[in-house]
Amino acid sequence: MSTRISKGTKGELIGALRERYRVSSKMGKTKILDEFKALTGFHRKHAIRLLKSHSVKHEFKRCYGRRIYDEAVREALVVTWEAGDRICGKRLKAVLPALVDAMERYGHLQLDSEVRRCLLLASASTLDRLLQPIRKEAKPGKRKRPRPKKPSGSIRVRTFADWNDPPPGYLEIDFVEHNGGSMAGAYIHSLVAADVCSGWVESVPLLARSQELVVEALDMISRQLPFPVLGIDSDNDGAFINDTLLDYCQGKHIEFTRSRAYRKNDQAWVEQKNGAVIRRLVGHDRFAGIVAGQALATLYQAVRLYVNHFQPSFKLREKEKIAAKVRRYYDKPMTPCDRLLSHPAVPGDIKKSLELQGKSVDPVDLLHRIRRQQAVLAALACRDTSAAGPGRESLEQFMRQLGELWRRG
Repeated sequence: MSTRISKGTKGELIGALRERYRVSSKMGKTKILDEFKALTGFHRKHAIRLLKSHSVKHEFKRCYGRRIYDEAVREALVVTWEAGDRICGKRLKAVLPALVDAMERYGHLQLDSEVRRCLLLASASTLDRLLQPIRKEAKPGKRKRPRPKKPSGSIRVRTFADWNDPPPGYLEIDFVEHNGGSMAGAYIHSLVAADVCSGWVESVPLLARSQELVVEALDMISRQLPFPVLGIDSDNDGAFINDTLLDYCQGKHIEFTRSRAYRKNDQAWVEQKNGAVIRRLVGHDRFAGIVAGQALATLYQAVRLYVNHFQPSFKLREKEKIAAKVRRYYDKPMTPCDRLLSHPAVPGDIKKSLELQGKSVDPVDLLHRIRRQQAVLAALACRDTSAAGPGRESLEQFMRQLGELWRRG
């Protein structure tokens, strides 16, 4: 058994046992040695020498070597280190003779012969050790760059089970990236908004991923929606979870919620539209630049009318778990416009404007427009991943063009 005891305790123990050990018999000395060896962990021969000695101070006193490099050497080293642009000890050791000679030659340094000899004899590790205190003052530890805090704590989390059949106006929003499978370079993002109640879908192309552009795009979408926006639910993307969008929602009295991280089912409504509408009509090619953005914007103006008025979809009414199987029950397929027309919470004037809008559009003409824009996008698809992002002026010009297009649409 060996026990960790302090050096001071070991000294006191040796002092207490030394006299007993000296006057004990051979058997007694053996027992004392066994106990002492078990307590201190010393080798048996070392324990015998300690108990036979007259003093134990030298055994535990830390011996310091003779100090070779005094304060004068340290000061001279600091001056030469600064002149060498604060290089490491190994590099400084290599250049020190030439550096000291040059500094003395031009009058920057005047060293005593003994100080000069000690300075030049010091090893690289000694130079580093002597410079350690001044390095801590000259180069403090790197501070981590503070990251902007996401206000996720002030945004309520909403799961897929928390909707409870809301009225029209509660939107789920998400990004669809048109990068062709590569995240490098600049490319277009489509901001997609889907109404949970009716399935009404709107989308706006953005040349860059920016929280300011997200707010502008949501403002355009809210002007095109046939109903007021009551709530916005997003994922945990940094372009959504920020003070800019939070302030926008608070200023417009819009409820702002977010989904759980890595739970795509919390945004099932918009995720379904991402695949059934955006990916189906736009594809997975890479699009970048203002021209492709304008083509996407023109396509989305035709898509919103065609999908919302002439593309019925199923809506899950309830699901039932029977043993290991889940049985789902759906309402009859309806277009988003029909769901709004049949919903009691939608005012009569909105229903009337929706009916007039549905009668004023030609589905065949809309489909032809969609096909023409798809052909244009196919020609604009690119593979270049080294293109730089658009400048601020280009972004502002593109958003103004989008606003005019949305007002005409």
